[in-house]
Amino acid sequence: MQNKNPFSDLSRGEWFLWLVSLTVCFVSFLFSGGKDYMTLISSLIGVTALIFVSKGYVFGQVLTVIFAVFYGIVSFFFRYYGEMITYLCMTAPIAMMSVISWLKNPYKDTKEVTVARLSKKQFIIMTVLSAITTLVFYYILKALGNANLLFSTISITTSFAASYLTYCRSPYYALAYAANDIVLIVLWVLASLSDISYLPMIFCFVMFLVNDLYGFYNWQRIQKKQNENVPK
Repeated sequence: MQNKNPFSDLSRGEWFLWLVSLTVCFVSFLFSGGKDYMTLISSLIGVTALIFVSKGYVFGQVLTVIFAVFYGIVSFFFRYYGEMITYLCMTAPIAMMSVISWLKNPYKDTKEVTVARLSKKQFIIMTVLSAITTLVFYYILKALGNANLLFSTISITTSFAASYLTYCRSPYYALAYAANDIVLIVLWVLASLSDISYLPMIFCFVMFLVNDLYGFYNWQRIQKKQNENVPK
């Protein structure tokens, strides 16, 4: 019978990565003055979600939906409307779609999702939709007076591509998210210059970057293992 506790499946290395991620987020929260608990909760949920997404577990996508809601609220209070709209209106819905997609495509009788290769058609669709989304959101954010418009617009492009690739079960979702992490590190550095209580978000996305790079490595390993077990 399959163990329903996803934490029991973490390797020693994954336990180490997860605990370090939690510690970094929590220590940065204390260093910043420890006032904005929504920021802390968002960070802790986010790094937890990533460790399970990197294993190809649906549980990670469920946590991603929850993270998107918390992060959207945090972004609203700093007038990062692009981040708020992106995560509440795009990342969260696509993550919910990914939950369904991943549940429909399990790898045999495991908690693992079946890794897929991105087709040319899917790549073209992603490119076109990313361009349209970027253009539309640029003018929306400009009208709303979004803080740091350029980086917020780039964040939308990388977020959409990452969410789309996650839905398609492609290992390259992690590289798209890694690019998004770098943009978000810049955004929250700029935010922290005005309010140090946002410092945890910088360290949150630094740890996101580490986790996403691990996710790309692990999905490549998972894909290789799954391909080797395909009957010839």
